[in-house]
Amino acid sequence: MHIGEFAERTGLSSRTLRHYEEIGLIPPTGRTEGGFRVYTESDLRRMLTIRRMKALGYSTTEMGELLELLDVLEGPASRDDKEAARAQLHATLEDSRARREKLALQVERADEFLGILRDRLS
Repeated sequence: MHIGEFAERTGLSSRTLRHYEEIGLIPPTGRTEGGFRVYTESDLRRMLTIRRMKALGYSTTEMGELLELLDVLEGPASRDDKEAARAQLHATLEDSRARREKLALQVERADEFLGILRDRLS
């Protein structure tokens, strides 16, 4: 798929997609003979993972590290490397839960503020 469709399917701008490619979060894309980027379903899956990490406030550096761990876990790595990646990802799971709880609290407070505004405007 070309960058326009890829951007639409990920909900990210073409500029963001190019930036993520430049900094190595997604591998360099294939190109058509005309030089247009071509993305795969694997690229889509990776980008959706990145988008979800971004929602939890992970930096691009942290995202890169987490993607490397996921690549080790899902790729042709040694058993020891996979176990080390799994252990680090378990820690990330706990961190992600804590980040989500913090976000949920922020949403709750935002909802309370919206209620205050509605009440005062009534």
